[in-house]
Amino acid sequence: MEILKQVVGIDISKDTFTVCVGHLESPQESHFSDSSSFTNKKDQFNKFLRWVKKQLQRPSDPVWFVMEATGVYYESLAYYLCDQGHQVVVELPNTIKHYAKSLPVKSKTDDLDARMIARFGLERKLQRWNKPAEIIRSLRFLVREYMNLRKITTQVKNQIHAKAHTYQPLPETLNRLKALKKTYEKQMKAIEVQVYELIEKDDELKKGIEYLDSIEGVGMMTAVGVVAETNGFAFIKNMKQIASYAGLDVRLNQSGTFNGKSSISKKGNKYLRQLVYMPALAAIRFNEHLKIVYERLVAKKQNKKIALIAVARKLLCLMFTIWKKKELYQPDYYKTRKVVTA
Repeated sequence: MEILKQVVGIDISKDTFTVCVGHLESPQESHFSDSSSFTNKKDQFNKFLRWVKKQLQRPSDPVWFVMEATGVYYESLAYYLCDQGHQVVVELPNTIKHYAKSLPVKSKTDDLDARMIARFGLERKLQRWNKPAEIIRSLRFLVREYMNLRKITTQVKNQIHAKAHTYQPLPETLNRLKALKKTYEKQMKAIEVQVYELIEKDDELKKGIEYLDSIEGVGMMTAVGVVAETNGFAFIKNMKQIASYAGLDVRLNQSGTFNGKSSISKKGNKYLRQLVYMPALAAIRFNEHLKIVYERLVAKKQNKKIALIAVARKLLCLMFTIWKKKELYQPDYYKTRKVVTA
């Protein structure tokens, strides 16, 4: 009997994970083992691998371990399996969710979800997940913390503005809010310093960040965040892929003669979308090329938000290109290109 593919489907949560092993014997014939559950702790991972080995019909053949990116709960197991040399696949929850809707299964349990993920792995072409370098992982944590603090600081600033302009505001309330604002700003500054120190330890990473920072509208923290969220654009081959990974790809809504409104899919890394949104606001002011793009779209669609999102997508694609080419941004590149083309 020929085994075409072996997949371990893993439905993971904070405390436990449920697994099911699937075998593909022909394009139309697949078999699944009974499911089993394990505690989501490192001391249980060896026990899990021993159980998997017993379920495999050909233990010596390659095996894919497929799981969802469920918050941070998948990370310990994914890192462990990578360290052991196994083929790990981490899929976006939306991808698994929409696949599940295509199946004739009405119930939802951990056992059924593990079997469904195994079936997904058997049917789809899989892309191996590789854990990011330690410095990239640290930068990702720091930038996400920075983004959260920036969001909270903006909320506090808005509260200060509202309190200051109300009738007879309490001075004590204003003082506490101002002190809170200073605390958050101090923490943000400390994160920036820590990020600088980490980048200084890696010359190649430092040079790449300098390339991205040279783009008008892109700051250092944005550049670091984009690199951290994309793992240095690893496995990204073109601009279409990076737009899709960020969920900035266009989702069409058409059927027959019906033409609905198009929108971005938002099926991607939400941190990446947030990272390029605010720089897009700066880019339409200071980046001449992107400013022209924005003004043309506004004149055409009469919708500033749609135009801004389009600029954010172009900015992210531009960062990808600059990173791959390993060169500084050239503001006059598009002007020169037009002259040559003419």
